[in-house]
Amino acid sequence: MNAEGAASRLDPDAAVSRIAAAIGEPARARMLYCLLDGHARTSTELAVIGEVSPSTASVHLNRLRAERLINVLVQGKHRYYSLEGKNVARALEALSVLASGSSPQFVPSTPSGLREARTCYDHLAGTLGVAIHDRFETLKWIRAAREDQGAYEVTAPGALGLQGLGVDVEGARGQRRRFAYACLDWSERRPHMGGALAAAVLQMALKRRWVAREPDSRALEITSHGQRELRSKLGVQV
Repeated sequence: MNAEGAASRLDPDAAVSRIAAAIGEPARARMLYCLLDGHARTSTELAVIGEVSPSTASVHLNRLRAERLINVLVQGKHRYYSLEGKNVARALEALSVLASGSSPQFVPSTPSGLREARTCYDHLAGTLGVAIHDRFETLKWIRAAREDQGAYEVTAPGALGLQGLGVDVEGARGQRRRFAYACLDWSERRPHMGGALAAAVLQMALKRRWVAREPDSRALEITSHGQRELRSKLGVQV
């Protein structure tokens, strides 16, 4: 960063002006507002939304990242972009109120059977996987791990709750792989939980007949028994 850039970082007025300019470009504004729904998107999708070429979208996304308006999650060969946090979302919502505008909604193209519940490698994904992840966070059973970005650790209440469901927490912890982490769901574009703990949760759900595997498919059927158990044991309804 040059001296002028460093000085502008220290000047609140200049910082506000710089961020406003980043938001104010129409293509970048379209990209930001489509991310308000909480679903991450690829640069290709954002290029279409921004009505610009892929190369131009890359320049815009770099600008938004530089101003800490968005972040990026690399998963395999894909890069998924989302808003940096709640402060950015609140600022965009406030601007939307002033402009009396609205943001487009995310419409997944995933087949309904796969979208509702499926396996992602060896853990739960789809609407059910995301709902369970969100419920674990709400119950404060998991929290962000300090030493590993994107990873989770189990809280004391979480260990008790998971063990009460029949999840082998210590067995998962002892495996030579990542224990628990946020895995971006490709249909919901929000995180579900991956790792050894998530694999143990799937095994528990299969054992308790919450879900059943569909032949020759990654799709999982949520049983009627599972629907009742998910509601009563976790407060999850899908």
